[in-house]
Amino acid sequence: MATTKTAAAPEPAIKPKRAKPASKAARKSERTAAKPADAIKLLKDDHKEVKTYFKQYETLEDDAERRALADKICMALTVHATVEEEIFYPAVREAIDDDDLLDEAEVEHASAKQLIAEIQAMDVNDRLFDAKVTVLGEYIDHHVEEEETEMFPETRESNLDLKALGAQMAERKAALMAELAL
Repeated sequence: MATTKTAAAPEPAIKPKRAKPASKAARKSERTAAKPADAIKLLKDDHKEVKTYFKQYETLEDDAERRALADKICMALTVHATVEEEIFYPAVREAIDDDDLLDEAEVEHASAKQLIAEIQAMDVNDRLFDAKVTVLGEYIDHHVEEEETEMFPETRESNLDLKALGAQMAERKAALMAELAL
């Protein structure tokens, strides 16, 4: 009796498991860095996310929840501003002819950073805590409006490689989020 040999099925390639980043924010940043978006989409996504946080903040009454969300807002804005200042604004300044717009954005960032520092130094029960979070939200709304209606359209019309810039920004954002999650 003849025996028939059957070829063993090839073993499926198994990717080694990577250690999962500890926080949800760090995992999200890692995914974002893995599939880079265009720079403007990346910034608009951040704008949407932080706007949602401010709306959520308005509904909170519990001190611990308000403190935690205020901290989350401050962290998101700090990372966003850093990425814009280190990577996006310098590239845009070279690509478009509108120094006034970029100078205003820089001043708006300085005002937001000042409020962020004040909020971070305050106790959630301080009399002006909620007012400062609200005013920060208003500053950010104004800033986002100018970026999305003026700066972003001018940038899209430029010869800037928004995909490459987006990849660089996503990588920096992931690194900052990882630093801050520690």
